[in-house]
Amino acid sequence: MRERFWEKVPLAKMTPQEWEALCDGCGKCCLNKLEFEDTGEVAFTKVACRLLDGDTCRCSRYETRRQYVPECVVLNPKTLPKVAYWLPKTCAYKLLFEGKRLHDWHPLVSGDPNSVHKAEASVRGWTVSEATVDEDDWEDYIIDEVP
Repeated sequence: MRERFWEKVPLAKMTPQEWEALCDGCGKCCLNKLEFEDTGEVAFTKVACRLLDGDTCRCSRYETRRQYVPECVVLNPKTLPKVAYWLPKTCAYKLLFEGKRLHDWHPLVSGDPNSVHKAEASVRGWTVSEATVDEDDWEDYIIDEVP
């Protein structure tokens, strides 16, 4: 079996195309999270960024998202160590950063761009837009970490 790029190329050495290909399209990073100052715990909510397309689980304005959501984190090899703690445990970037393997349902492994949805490892169909929920009410939408 031949080695795949993510198994031989360190995250910091990936081309922009390789880096972007790591995204499985789950949409979990677009869920709003609450970080509790006293414990440092991060809680996921089912409240999604207003730019998340709930059907495709992709950002509707990916290239220009920071114009609409200035606080959106641009994930890259330099920012990853600082933000990995709040990424979902299934995130390819987090997995590789921690020296783990990608899940079998990851599109790069399966060869199927819809495998993340078929495996029910995405947020497809169950989020609510932050445009419809007051930020003070996000605690009402806390969930156990998504699959």
